[in-house]
Amino acid sequence: MAYRFEDIPSVRDSLGKVDYLADEGIAGVVYLADRLAKPILVEGPAGTGKTQLAKSVAEMIGARLIRLQCYEGLDESKALYEWNYKKQLLRIQAERGSETSWSDVEEDLFSEEFLLTRPLLEAIRAKDPVVLLIDEVDRVEIETEALLLEVLSDYQVSIPELGTVTATQIPLVFLTSNNTRELSEALKRRCLYLHVDYPDLEREKRIVLNKVPGITDNLADQVARIVRSIRNLELKKAPSVSETIDWAKTLLLLNVEHVDAQIATDTVNILLKYKSDITKATKEFSTNSGTFEKKA
Repeated sequence: MAYRFEDIPSVRDSLGKVDYLADEGIAGVVYLADRLAKPILVEGPAGTGKTQLAKSVAEMIGARLIRLQCYEGLDESKALYEWNYKKQLLRIQAERGSETSWSDVEEDLFSEEFLLTRPLLEAIRAKDPVVLLIDEVDRVEIETEALLLEVLSDYQVSIPELGTVTATQIPLVFLTSNNTRELSEALKRRCLYLHVDYPDLEREKRIVLNKVPGITDNLADQVARIVRSIRNLELKKAPSVSETIDWAKTLLLLNVEHVDAQIATDTVNILLKYKSDITKATKEFSTNSGTFEKKA
């Protein structure tokens, strides 16, 4: 069996080349997922780069990304496959009055021509390299979670009319969860576990420097420190990494070289999206000037 990655440092370096700054923990789990042929369950707060990890791994290895966006009410017809009923009906109508037997028509109706593949079956059947992203798996019901478990356990799908479709290759699979509900123990056992939290100060600064061309080291440092101080408040929704980047870009567009309390107050709506959170942050800005200074 050919492995995708040579070692953990090469995973980290390759992710860096596609602008995903991974730490040793993230790179290690991606490496092991390839070697052990196991899915990765990625949990953590919204906006910490869980979905982007799957996208970046796909880009890194030159694979096609197949995404199943989970939501309440997702069922087999949207996750696995369904039959093209309209096309089947047209086929039946076309055969009316002909001498073709019903058994022949029925056999034709449930052939590849009438099969509509959905993300899970598409990933199983793919002959080209793929990364399967099952996004926000905590949004689906237990029944659908059981369906995912069945597919990911054997990497095969049973279609009564066609038989069993077995994967020609084991795709890299990422399941992301925002922890809105507890996932089953069975699904967790099937996966490698990775918790992605907000980056530490230095890593977030490097992310800003990497994603915002033209920003100075000093401004990137200030952005990372101020966002970190905001996340320490009791908020309804802490700023995501993507919102940190948006704020840094905003400051650059406004030609800001140094962030003070007034500038932070005027632009905090880029970081925070709830009135109560903005009120808490602006109060922090006005009462804690140390928020804007680099600590020794």
